[in-house]
Amino acid sequence: MDNSDVVKKQKQQTWAAGDYARIGSRLVIVSELLCETVDLRANHRVLDVATGHGNTALAAARRDCAVTGIDFSPPLLEHARQRAAAEHLQVDFREGDIEDIPFPDETFDIVLSTFGVMFSNDQRRAVKELLRVCRAGGKLGLVNWAPTGANVAEDQAIGKYFPSPPDALPNLWKTADGLQELFGDQVASLEAKTRSVIYRFASMEAYVDTAFNTFGPFMKMVQALSDDERTRLKSDMADALSPFNQSGDETLVLPLDYIEAVATKLA
Repeated sequence: MDNSDVVKKQKQQTWAAGDYARIGSRLVIVSELLCETVDLRANHRVLDVATGHGNTALAAARRDCAVTGIDFSPPLLEHARQRAAAEHLQVDFREGDIEDIPFPDETFDIVLSTFGVMFSNDQRRAVKELLRVCRAGGKLGLVNWAPTGANVAEDQAIGKYFPSPPDALPNLWKTADGLQELFGDQVASLEAKTRSVIYRFASMEAYVDTAFNTFGPFMKMVQALSDDERTRLKSDMADALSPFNQSGDETLVLPLDYIEAVATKLA
């Protein structure tokens, strides 16, 4: 097994940990809005990349598209299949990697990804793959977290315990300028706007506990901390996010910003 296979296996295990649906189910509205922005039609062949437990693939299937969803996590794919069956929706969920999409050139009319491609190790290779499997004149619809608002406050709190390596490359998926740099002259147009999704929890503590106990990548990170450090990180996250809480009571109403982008591939 070469190094790339080892890294992939580790990432698969990380995303399979916990219960992603506890967070992911709160993002359904993001997928629904993306499908409306892209203006899906019932005859579109749609690929949802890094589908996770299927939010965006299912949203596209509700619009009578011919939908395929790929992810490298078998447990998440199984959950997605169960959701599709429960809604009597037809989606072809299969294992696949962002940086090596298992389909021929120009297979799909529309390629989508919500909070997925932003985790790619090789950003430019991922862009190349997204464009490769999209037909000429087709669209790509992407959603990625934005570096603004409560997102920044949370990242800064976490960054005190897990600082980024000094040679870490900027995540270009997170801004309109970054997306333009990634896609360049390979697309005929690129439109990006900032939206917010609202996390609603019974309390700030309930949200922080959910992140610690159900979100695989975060669970993996905090395993390296001592009990005292974990306690302090929970407190730091709550303090950092409290100014953004819009509830006015003991509950949490937390807006998180994301970039919704639609690019049209050159015809």
